[in-house]
Amino acid sequence: MSKTNVRKKVLERSPTFKDTQKILNQSFFHNRNNNLKKVYPIGLQQSTSSLSLSSVSLSLSQNSNDSSQADSLTPLDEKISLALRLISASSHERRESTVPKTIHQQPSPGVITEPGELKRCNWITKNSDMLYIEFHDECWGVPAYDDNKLFELLAMSGLLMDYNWTEIIKRKEPLREVFAGFDPYIVAKMEEKEIIEIASNKALSLADSRVMCIVDNAKCIMKVVRECGSFSSYIWGFVNHKPIINKYKYPRNVPLRSPKAEALSKDMVKRGFRFVGPVIVHSFMQAAGLTIDHLVDCYRHSECVSLAERPWRHI
Repeated sequence: MSKTNVRKKVLERSPTFKDTQKILNQSFFHNRNNNLKKVYPIGLQQSTSSLSLSSVSLSLSQNSNDSSQADSLTPLDEKISLALRLISASSHERRESTVPKTIHQQPSPGVITEPGELKRCNWITKNSDMLYIEFHDECWGVPAYDDNKLFELLAMSGLLMDYNWTEIIKRKEPLREVFAGFDPYIVAKMEEKEIIEIASNKALSLADSRVMCIVDNAKCIMKVVRECGSFSSYIWGFVNHKPIINKYKYPRNVPLRSPKAEALSKDMVKRGFRFVGPVIVHSFMQAAGLTIDHLVDCYRHSECVSLAERPWRHI
């Protein structure tokens, strides 16, 4: 028999490379499918994907340790096995490292969750200053009948020509201090030296004209008191001693001025008051509760309405 025929028969008896690869793949996928069925009895789930990698890696490691198939594994198969083992190990480490974080993020016992925020007017936002929120919740829209309180709110409203409400409210305590608690009797007697001293107060940053305006308005209040008995009676007389209750739904519905504010402004100008235009006077009426302009879905609307419906006695 020729050498060629002998070599041919030997090659026919020995398994070809394709046959060997086919046997290896069948064994690999059979073992992998069996493992996957144990891990995923229903279907693949992303949360346990590391288990599937572990199963595949285990299958490959078992095959690689089998002496009968060790010679049949190619370098590519060995690299795949090594890569899957590394992926499985890193996934296991990540899963263990996340456990302490999860425990750390759990709320400790005894912690009370804060209740939901109250519904306020739309111009009160998350960025609003706390002093401004307190002013909205405690003062704005509450009917004021005390002469000193009305004088204070009138003076603060007049400063809207230079500042916004937040900036003015931050100056409230210093203003009360330098203007003697907004007692019109005391403020009306202030002289030039005191006015210059107040104007030089850096915490207030008020021009001489603004300080002089407050002093002049105090003098006008004293005249009103002599005529009407009190500043409160004079102011509340323009709304028939009853707050105007509005039911605005949107901020765009709230006016900057009103017929009542125009009438009060006109009369105050005649009496010598300064910085009392219709817009300033309307802001004063809103703050002093002569007109309730809280939006209807604001929790303060119903509360201010209840205060407005009380049977007040006016001096």
